[in-house]
Amino acid sequence: MKRIYILLFLSVFCLKGFAQVDRTKVPTPGPAPAIHIGTPTTFELKNGLKVIVVENHKLPRVAFNLVLNFEAIKEGDKAGYASMAGDLLRTGTTTKTKSQIDEEIDFIGASLNTSASGIYASSLTKHQNALLDLMTDVLYNPSFPEEELEKLKKQTLSGLASQKDDPGAIATNVRSVVLYGKDHPYGELTTEETVNNISMDDCKGYYKQYFNPEIAYLAIVGDISVKDAKKLVKKYFGKWEGKSITLPTFSSVDQPEKTNVALVDRANSVQSEIRVAYPVNLKKGDADDIKANLMNTILGSGFSSRMMQNLREKHAFTYGAGSSLSSDMIVGRFNASTSVRNEVTDSAIYQLLYEMRRIIDEKVTENELASAKAYVTGSFARSLESPQTIASFALNTSRYNLPADYYTNYLKNVDAVTLEDIQAMAKKYIRPENAHIVVVGKGSEIVDKLDQFGEVTYYDIYGNEYVPEKTSLPAGLTSEKVIDNFLTAIGGEQKARELKDLTMVMKTEMQGRELEISIISKAPNMSKTSVTMGGMAVMTSVFDGTKANILQMGQPVPVDEEQLKDMAFESAIVSEIAIKDMGLETELAGIESIEGTNAYAVVITKPSGGKTTYYYDTKTGLKLRTSATMQGPQGEMVQDTDLSDYKEVGGIKFPYSIAFPMGPMKMSATAERLEVNTGIEESEFAVE
Repeated sequence: MKRIYILLFLSVFCLKGFAQVDRTKVPTPGPAPAIHIGTPTTFELKNGLKVIVVENHKLPRVAFNLVLNFEAIKEGDKAGYASMAGDLLRTGTTTKTKSQIDEEIDFIGASLNTSASGIYASSLTKHQNALLDLMTDVLYNPSFPEEELEKLKKQTLSGLASQKDDPGAIATNVRSVVLYGKDHPYGELTTEETVNNISMDDCKGYYKQYFNPEIAYLAIVGDISVKDAKKLVKKYFGKWEGKSITLPTFSSVDQPEKTNVALVDRANSVQSEIRVAYPVNLKKGDADDIKANLMNTILGSGFSSRMMQNLREKHAFTYGAGSSLSSDMIVGRFNASTSVRNEVTDSAIYQLLYEMRRIIDEKVTENELASAKAYVTGSFARSLESPQTIASFALNTSRYNLPADYYTNYLKNVDAVTLEDIQAMAKKYIRPENAHIVVVGKGSEIVDKLDQFGEVTYYDIYGNEYVPEKTSLPAGLTSEKVIDNFLTAIGGEQKARELKDLTMVMKTEMQGRELEISIISKAPNMSKTSVTMGGMAVMTSVFDGTKANILQMGQPVPVDEEQLKDMAFESAIVSEIAIKDMGLETELAGIESIEGTNAYAVVITKPSGGKTTYYYDTKTGLKLRTSATMQGPQGEMVQDTDLSDYKEVGGIKFPYSIAFPMGPMKMSATAERLEVNTGIEESEFAVE
């Protein structure tokens, strides 16, 4: 009973206390917490290697992080070779193959990663000698296997193919070009052409030039004493030969004299990717860095930022909007971004610019500043839980010539920022009148509303400027005529109707493994598709004209009535014959640019009522692309399948190169075998 009275007393006392709190006011912040950062031990070898040791004995692990100290290099018409050189270090040495390295790393439960900027390795402390044997073997004796370079090039080309249909990636690439220019290392793009230009000599040259102790730091973090660290470093890295090296230097980049718009026209886009960006002169550790970061936190960093609250919460334009203000030793950058429906593209840009102007013209509130400080303080405090953070602080202090107490006093400096400081930073670094606005979207729906923000210039997906052709539909042209022209272009409608069956086997690569796609079809609408990887079935789809059976990784996939309706259309050997025979509704929507080629866009209403768009070359009549619109997790999304390299088989031209979506990636497959009218039996399409 006594315990109950005590609990009642405490509850009443607490309720009274809560009742006295004024929740309309932000609590007065206390003093900035004291930061106690252990002082790392630093020393330098005779060869120039600078070493940082951070002891942390909580876990019996140790990590070695070798970092090359330079900002950027210019790769020119071989953009991408530096990254490949870094990756190749891990693919074999003069004494070990890649698989042997993998086995030895796995055996001791370690990790070993290489990149263009250095090597990272970690393991249990008891395995540190074995780990360093492997790490330094990779550092000193890379064998640069030619076959591994070819794998990297194929993987890179596959990734680039996916980026062609990724509006976000396109926006990022074009933003880099318009901000920095293609003559600046930050404006260089890795393309199919630059990848194909890369040779093994380029990769070896990068390694010989930049993997040099003269410009390297080695951060050692974990369960190791300074005494032991010094012994290990001298033993394993003391023989690393250094040489004098002159690092490339690059000038800063000017902001545009006035705001302009860079438009990338994607005919099938249902959304617009928007970037508002410009270069800024803000170096790492600059006196403004902390204050500018707080200002941007209020403007566009995090869920409670002004941009997020405006575009998402107030106007419901998007799922997310925000900005970043990054410091850099060559040139910093401001970037605001969002993705919105085509119809609100101009409104979203207006609101982004509105928030940029508002933070310049009006002081932020005490509430906003207090929240921003709390956010930054919390992030900083959480980062201190990782020993790697302490090592990165020491690296930054040395690399960027920061004051010795920069991180020790970081939170004090955050706490000291005033409302006046925030407005001063906004006036200095927020430039709505000197920005590049990059928009990736459907030009025909948005271009007329973009010139209010500045002169509109068209760019392709690689950041090349062009003047679009002024095109209009020929008088009297209809969707029916476009389809007839296609049938004529591939060999004629009569020949197309003589097709009784089709067998096609395509091959591609996915994550370095061969993928085989086998398709058989029988007129009018039976089909079977099998996808295998390394002999294992990944997906099988069978349609007998009425029923369907789909398996993914051996598991059945439900097929609803709407899908069945569309499969009757999509299983035809030649879709245009099915359009005619099924009486599907078609509409000639206009002329769009597909990878720089003008194409007639024909919208087909499928049996289910859904829409798909076919694009036909205005000159050749051949089909270049099919685009299907579907519902994704964040609204409508478009999946493109590109068709090219038409070759004649049995009197009909078929595309031998097909690029299609596979999850988040885009796969490019080549037909290795294509046969028609071989007498495929109906039993091949039996659905159990």
